[in-house]
Amino acid sequence: MKRSLQQIAEAVGARLIGDGRVEVSAVASITSASQDDLVFVEDDKHLAEALQSRAGAVIAGEFAETLASSGAGTRPLIPLLISDHPKLAFAQAARLFHKQPLAGTAQPGTANSTAVIHPSVVLGPGVLVGERTVVAQGTQMGQNTRIGAGCAIGSGVKIGRDCEIYPNVTIYPGTTLGDRVMVHAGAVLGSDGFGYVRDRKTGRYEKFPQVGRLVIEDDVEIGANATIDRGALDETRIRRGAKIDNLVHIGHNCQIGEDVVIAAQTGLSGSIVIENSVVLGGQVGIGEHARIGEGVMLGGQGGVLPNKVLRGKGVAFWGTPAQPVREYLRQLATLARLSKKDKKE
Repeated sequence: MKRSLQQIAEAVGARLIGDGRVEVSAVASITSASQDDLVFVEDDKHLAEALQSRAGAVIAGEFAETLASSGAGTRPLIPLLISDHPKLAFAQAARLFHKQPLAGTAQPGTANSTAVIHPSVVLGPGVLVGERTVVAQGTQMGQNTRIGAGCAIGSGVKIGRDCEIYPNVTIYPGTTLGDRVMVHAGAVLGSDGFGYVRDRKTGRYEKFPQVGRLVIEDDVEIGANATIDRGALDETRIRRGAKIDNLVHIGHNCQIGEDVVIAAQTGLSGSIVIENSVVLGGQVGIGEHARIGEGVMLGGQGGVLPNKVLRGKGVAFWGTPAQPVREYLRQLATLARLSKKDKKE
């Protein structure tokens, strides 16, 4: 979908220098850009390269404004969009090229002829359901939501508007997704939690009831092959704006706060609370009933023991058991010195 630079500037809050009638239709890197593409630079060292590229326009910071009246070699200066956060403006612009039709313009929901959809299912305007997808009774899908091929959607699932569900996603019965949720291929949402009771007499395990639900709020993105369990008796909840990478597992009864970022291969046990704006690095492991306070950053492969509480907005933790990174590095340095001492002796 082509957009004029004037439209993009207004949408992302950038100041336009150049011809606002110029249209672009995609985003690209500086090296691969064509005249139909938009690129960005975050510092002046890459600006000259961007201005000499084939791109149709460049999003840049205030540093680029001083060059706005000059040429770039023998090539005329290309239009600039000046923003105090070029990378953010670039990301916002990228969404414009894939924006769904406006309300009232979409056709009634449609499904591929190979899809199996229960007669009670409600498809909003503009919904698209892909090949071989199965949708069980009582499910509702909001306007302009798209469901990829081979998905399995259980009974009573509610999916909001403008969602993107990629191929082979499984959504268990009773799960709720808000608006603008993106779920990548192979993810499993609302499966049983890992909960068992051991019979002391026989040594056998009895499955503890897993009859709660999973609620995913607006603007959440879930990576490929991620798994999120529903609550045992109550609910698992992923709050607005959380971003979950590929191959992440979130156990039953977890509460994930707003704008939380969780990197790949992280594993969360049951009943964990992750407060707002937490960042978890790759391969982090957190034990049951732990709590991670608002704004905490936990480095890759960090480990948090069961029932532990980490607090400190903006504080980085690392290691197992996790501790403030400065303390952890100091301990590593001490161990290194002791090791050298032992070798000398």
